[in-house]
Amino acid sequence: MNNNGFKNQNSSTEELSRLTLNQMGHQGDTLSVLDGVEVNVFGGIPGEEVIAKIFRYKRRKKSFTSGIVTEVLKPSPYRVETPCQYFGSCTGCQWQHIEYSHQLTLKRNAVKKELDKFDTLSNLTVSKTLPSPQQFNYRNHARFTIRQTDSLGYVNRITRKFVKIEECMLMANQINETLNYLQGKCGETSQLSVRYGINTSDWLIQPTLKNTDITLKTGQSYYHEKLLDKTFRISSPSFFQVNTKQAEHLSILIRKRLQLTGNETIVDAFAGVGTFAVLMAPYVKQVIAIEESDAAIKDAAINTLGIQNLDFRKCKTEDFLKSMDKPPDAIILDPPRVGCLPETLETIIKWSPKKIIYVSCDPESLARDLKILVDGGLQVGKIEPIDMFPQTHHVECLVTIKSRE
Repeated sequence: MNNNGFKNQNSSTEELSRLTLNQMGHQGDTLSVLDGVEVNVFGGIPGEEVIAKIFRYKRRKKSFTSGIVTEVLKPSPYRVETPCQYFGSCTGCQWQHIEYSHQLTLKRNAVKKELDKFDTLSNLTVSKTLPSPQQFNYRNHARFTIRQTDSLGYVNRITRKFVKIEECMLMANQINETLNYLQGKCGETSQLSVRYGINTSDWLIQPTLKNTDITLKTGQSYYHEKLLDKTFRISSPSFFQVNTKQAEHLSILIRKRLQLTGNETIVDAFAGVGTFAVLMAPYVKQVIAIEESDAAIKDAAINTLGIQNLDFRKCKTEDFLKSMDKPPDAIILDPPRVGCLPETLETIIKWSPKKIIYVSCDPESLARDLKILVDGGLQVGKIEPIDMFPQTHHVECLVTIKSRE
């Protein structure tokens, strides 16, 4: 490791180039230019001068040029020592080398950058990023690849080389204990998923492992986790936030931004296993939750059992909103990374509910959807980045949208 906090790469047979690093790119890499071609450089910070190992490759008939920093010639004041021995060889953490408060600034900047692409959004104010309670060991879900004599690890997204992992510093300690126990015993499969309940100590390991040397229970179809003292069943295919403690903060923030009085009818679109619907139900007159995933619906049927003012519907969000006789008082939108379909946004504009909460994990699709809503006459209130994924470039965002005045 060099004295700038970056693990040195073996560069004996690779092309090395001196680069000046510019702005951050979409994947959390810095951008530079080499021979007139834009290069995504892993492990840098804007403003730095570095030596980087260059990789030229083709994927899906497209040519790419990427780099991995091997030496820092002119370090950023925000550069820190990286605690993980795999940083650089494993690309799962993009920002471990960046001081945490600056990570939060960069995430806020990433949201603002996407909004500024649209004239109608460029004047909006983006709040400071809400920090995560934990900077490491926060993830409740891991996906490991099995290669090379039954070893568990990750695949570098640039080099495509497999890296055996003894400890992942993003994962909950119990997941790392499971990782160590299963090393060398999982040659019967090529992928392994481990999910752990931070507040319940329940777990799920998929697929079922038949190796008789493994005494740990595997093949569970679901596990349980608690958020704000509410228990949720989560099946293997179902989505659930990977940062449990920050998910609790997000849920509280949603309730505060809705300013609930107890008389509202709210729609929880893209409801998943019912997380927000269950947590909002005690504070409203009625919750209507919408979900189309079969696995999530089965979980939600258990999670919402006995909640009298919660109505769960299996259908597409756009279809249900079109079928409503009158607008709800509020809508919670938590779509997948691609954002909302145009039909969903058109119906929301038509109904113009008093409050809309939009939870997004992708600033680009968020900005696109906000432009449509604003052009339709709705007003954006607070925009609050939330760090659900420390040490990575990913950022969650909570946006409060108001009806026409």
